[in-house]
This record gives sequence, structure tokens and C-alpha cells, in this order.
Amino acid sequence: QVQLVESGGGLVQAGGSLRLSCAPSTRTFTTYAMGWFRQAPGKEREFVAALNWNGAATHYADSVKGRFTISRDNNKNTYLQMIALKPEDTGVYYCAAGRRSAALDIRPRREPNEYDYWGQGTQVTVSS
Repeated sequence: QVQLVESGGGLVQAGGSLRLSCAPSTRTFTTYAMGWFRQAPGKEREFVAALNWNGAATHYADSVKGRFTISRDNNKNTYLQMIALKPEDTGVYYCAAGRRSAALDIRPRREPNEYDYWGQGTQVTVSS
């Protein structure tokens, strides 16, 4: 069973930056597709960013393009660098991992049900 642990959330003023980290519990994590989602109070979980299984392609929600960057390092940690934060970015941020899939690997994974493992979430609060 893969476990994911997010960190790096916190309280920041509008215009500030944060970097979220997602650490996996398995050495073979480089073969998983990764994603970040967020959920604001009273709203559904929404897609933020995705990284394909080999790290060659990224995809972002329109609301974060140009401000957020998803990446992965050689230690298999996945990151979400966030700059120019806005109050509407506030929410609990979750990282997710998806096993290899012939059907899913050919396109960005934007839906929660396209991922197999989830972290516990980290709170991001952006004050105005």
C-alpha cells in the first residue's frame, strides 16, 4: 500500500508563495503519475496540476496556470510551487498518485477517480 505525506501548507498573504511537498512511502514511485487537487470549504475537490508517469508532461487548471508548477525530484518527492497566491487559492491541498495505465497514460489525469492513492492533505490559507 502506497502512502503519501504532504507538507508545506500554511498561512500566507495574497501575493506570497508556498511550496508543497508530497513524500511517498515506496521506492518505485517514479513510475506513478502524480497530481495535486484542492478542496475549499463547501466545495468539491478540484484539479490543480498533474505530472505524467515519466515526468515529461505537466498539465494545469486554468486558474493556476503561470502561477503554480508541479515537479518531481530524484528522491521521488513531488512538489507544487505556488507563487502570486490569491485568497481563492485557499483550501486543503491533496497529492495523489496513479498507477500506470495504458488508457490513462496518454492524456492528463484531471479527475480524482483516475488516481489510486491520496495523502491526508495540507491546509493553505491565503489572506487578503
